[in-house]
Amino acid sequence: MKKSIDEHAARFDEVAAEYDDEHNQTDEYRACVSLVLDHARDALSGTETVLDVGCGTGAIGLSLAEDAGSVVFRDISEGMLDEARRKADEAGLTNVEFGEGTFREPNYDGDVDLVVSNFAMHHLSDEEKREAIDVLGALGPDRIVLGDVMFFGEPDPDEPFYSPEVDDPSTVGHLADCFTDAGYALIAVEPVHDQVGVLVGERV
Repeated sequence: MKKSIDEHAARFDEVAAEYDDEHNQTDEYRACVSLVLDHARDALSGTETVLDVGCGTGAIGLSLAEDAGSVVFRDISEGMLDEARRKADEAGLTNVEFGEGTFREPNYDGDVDLVVSNFAMHHLSDEEKREAIDVLGALGPDRIVLGDVMFFGEPDPDEPFYSPEVDDPSTVGHLADCFTDAGYALIAVEPVHDQVGVLVGERV
């Protein structure tokens, strides 16, 4: 991780109110959200518990709330969580729960059927991502759906889809190894851009 958790949290606190307007403008982000939601909904029948890690303003988890039994939201930024809470209140959702948590310490010990995350894990180093996927897998979900910045080939240094000073994306190969080592088979690899994609792991 190129910055500390507190530094990342402060950075996202500052942009929380404008975050949706900024990120929803990119085709890649919208495509990633759509794919994550599609693969998540395939695993839901209405009773499952979903853990949304690095939830930001709740784009993924809030969209899944009507299809799930409950959704647990975890993020390092209180500003982002406040935005997610506000949107949940506006939607009248009652099956949601919000709290501080990280990938490696999600601060949740209940049952989890599905883990989702979108555009968040790329802040971790390769080794931290491995640890994070191990921790999330140990919670026992049947499926993990990860949308993120990831390298399908050699990234163009002149056109990065990420911020090199704060982000640390991994190759798809490294992430695939992390899933496999945590006991998950990759059932879908969805390229959105040569630096963006969605991976879906199913418990073996």
